[in-house]
Amino acid sequence: MTYKRKKTEQSHGMKKGMKTKRRNKDLDEIDNDMKQENAQKLLNQEIDLDKPGAAQYYCVHCARYFINQRALEDHFATKVHKRRLKALEIEPYTIEESERAAGHGNWVSAKKRKVQTLTADDINSMDAEETFEKSKTITLQE
Repeated sequence: MTYKRKKTEQSHGMKKGMKTKRRNKDLDEIDNDMKQENAQKLLNQEIDLDKPGAAQYYCVHCARYFINQRALEDHFATKVHKRRLKALEIEPYTIEESERAAGHGNWVSAKKRKVQTLTADDINSMDAEETFEKSKTITLQE
């Protein structure tokens, strides 16, 4: 006698595991990482041999490590990276925005901003410019 095939509804654990296996950071977490002090920490990490490229080649926008500089630069030209930059143009959803949507204030539409690819050289040059500006203001005040 033949029996009906068992359905796979019994094993939800594997399904959930596959969904969360390669989970990336959310856009609001990446937006937090894009701030000056956080980006500087992420792009100038100490050597960690457990991560690809010893954690020296990191894309802040995609939250990914790469094995070398060439792989990172090739990634900057890919469609995946460009789509992520476009998704990051809109400011992340905030608590204030949710309150306005619920009727507790005036509605303001999300603002667009210009997002460019951050590299370790860009962050280091920005840091050098800030220290130069600070030293300039100190000498002017004296």
